[in-house]
Amino acid sequence: MRSNAIPYPEDNSYSVAREKLGHLLFFDPRLSASDWISCASCHNPGFSWGDGLPKARGHGMKTLPRRTPTLLDSAWMASFFWDGRAATLEEQALLPIQAMGEMALSLSEMVGKLTRIKGYNVLFEKAYPREGITEKTVAKAIATYERVASVSTEAPFDRWIKGDTQAISSAARRGFVLFNTKAACSQCHSGWRFTDDSFHDIGVRGDDKGRGALFPDIEVNQFAFKTPTLRNVAWRAPYMHDGSETTLVDVIELYNVGGREKRASLSTLVRPLNLTEQDRKDLLEFLGTLSSPVRKTEIPMLPR
Repeated sequence: MRSNAIPYPEDNSYSVAREKLGHLLFFDPRLSASDWISCASCHNPGFSWGDGLPKARGHGMKTLPRRTPTLLDSAWMASFFWDGRAATLEEQALLPIQAMGEMALSLSEMVGKLTRIKGYNVLFEKAYPREGITEKTVAKAIATYERVASVSTEAPFDRWIKGDTQAISSAARRGFVLFNTKAACSQCHSGWRFTDDSFHDIGVRGDDKGRGALFPDIEVNQFAFKTPTLRNVAWRAPYMHDGSETTLVDVIELYNVGGREKRASLSTLVRPLNLTEQDRKDLLEFLGTLSSPVRKTEIPMLPR
């Protein structure tokens, strides 16, 4: 069942002032060296908290090596980025800002820019009294907004689980059975967010070693990437860490053939499935039931 209570860390509890400040910072392009890239440039609420591109674009409009991962339901994520290099939303918030390929702004420059904006001084004092404008308070404010704003809404699947027998089609119900049996999707896409928050090599072609770059001596981590949530997955094409699978039909076929690249690190959970054409259609129908209405997000007036 869906979780209703948003979890917050002890040192960054919720307040309206913190959410408001984080909302502004999330949409403010002045957190980049160029003054035109904001967090929302890549994590657009209208694209289910991604950007809809095969691979992200960063500073100077350069194409980055990986696709932008969604922030949907980020309050419950166990780690962040495709390789899990950040353990908290607060840590995640600062890494793209200072990454030279992304927003390319040093954290000291970021603090200086924000301090020179009178409106932000007032807002930070309300949100984090006597803490000032620091790297830590910037990260905490952005993380607070992300936790609140990115929560997915109720999908047809949720209504069906709660007892509405007409909420999804018979094909989707067959797909759900396949999801949990023959197709074995639930081995990784588990829980109400449909993710185990772990990392697997699923046989995507390419040289990017994913989590293996962080743990070069552990074979199971080579070419392994984080299992993404399947919430709103039908709206998040293209797919995989590199955008190499154009449609959900392609994704299903990737798993059906047991991965496109057979490596020693290939997950033992990935194997040929021998799905029929009807099986694949039913799975696709089920995945569509995980889409939910998008929460209204306003683009804020930024402080001067």
